[in-house]
Amino acid sequence: MSSTVITNIATLVTNDPSLGRGLPRSGTSGSGGDSPLGLVQDAAVVIDGDRIAWIGESRKAPATDNRVDAGGRTVIPGFVDSHSHLVFAGDRTEEFNARMSGRPYSAGGIRTTVAATRAATDAELEANLTRYLAEALRQGTTTLETKSGYGLTVADEARALRIAARHTDEVTYLGAHIVPPDYAEDPAGYVELVTGEMLRACAPHARWIDVFCEKGAFDGDQARAILTAGKARGLHPRIHANQLTHGPGVQLAVELDAASADHCTHLTDADVDALASGTTVATLLPGAEFSTRAPWPDARRLLDAGVTVALSTDCNPGSSFTSSMPFCIALAVRDMGMTPDEAVWAATEGGARALRRDDVGRLTPGARADLVVLDAPSHVHLAYRPGVPLVAQVWRKGVREV
Repeated sequence: MSSTVITNIATLVTNDPSLGRGLPRSGTSGSGGDSPLGLVQDAAVVIDGDRIAWIGESRKAPATDNRVDAGGRTVIPGFVDSHSHLVFAGDRTEEFNARMSGRPYSAGGIRTTVAATRAATDAELEANLTRYLAEALRQGTTTLETKSGYGLTVADEARALRIAARHTDEVTYLGAHIVPPDYAEDPAGYVELVTGEMLRACAPHARWIDVFCEKGAFDGDQARAILTAGKARGLHPRIHANQLTHGPGVQLAVELDAASADHCTHLTDADVDALASGTTVATLLPGAEFSTRAPWPDARRLLDAGVTVALSTDCNPGSSFTSSMPFCIALAVRDMGMTPDEAVWAATEGGARALRRDDVGRLTPGARADLVVLDAPSHVHLAYRPGVPLVAQVWRKGVREV
């Protein structure tokens, strides 16, 4: 393994406040020494193999085998996208077009994608997955979670997870996405399948179990049974919670020590208090609200209460067909009450916490060498210049990929 130093970094985001404390920050975000981002100016990063070996001021950088000049650009940790649905086939352009045009549309939503996914070959699903993973990487995502949920049979859910596990960092079993049409008259039977034969087939290929806890999908009792069964098989819970209406999802997430409650759009004071008192991360998915014209989650309310917040894309073919974490950062700052510092932290360290990872989402000695070089003097440009392709380089596990 060889070592590489990246020097002449205008602003380095470490996500460790102790590393940035007391260093000059004129011309950056104005966050000062209390910034959660641990900003270091005129910085350098040393990569040894696939790990960060050293960070500090550029003039103090140690000798290495290789030297890269960042050219006065900003370096941030690679984005950690902790919620996506990328094993699918088909297209729902007509549905989106009708929704944005104010026209009625009677196609089947998720069921449309289920039918297309079931009909697709393994090769087609794998090609689609790798296409969107490459798309996300080009935009700075170096760690990504993805779910099953568009097969909804034992064989189709298991193959989705097998395919995902070959390519993604984090894999989630979401057999409980919706009740499929073939079980429309027997939802209890489908829950039995999800917690029984399907779980046994899927558990070896996943780390997580998820459930869409929502009116029209799975109620609180069903969600508890599904997540509890998953825990018994060694899968850790996460949950789609409180997206469309107020419901039991957030409270259930905290009760079961779920790593993340995702969406969190409709919350009571009790929900916010529960999140603030527990270890469950509130993962906000602004791409879904953008694509459906739904109310925005109130990130400011959560942050002010002391809740740990993550941002993710929710990339899926129906309600949030974006793989761009920079786009989600811009939405969070513009429409959800987050500061640029908070949004960048939520898209990096926040996502890592939603996956209970301490080796990604930060640039500190010992962390995985996942970093993004922005063609900008500050991380604030991610929100300041929305839609502009600012990602100049992407390094993953110490190797430049973009």
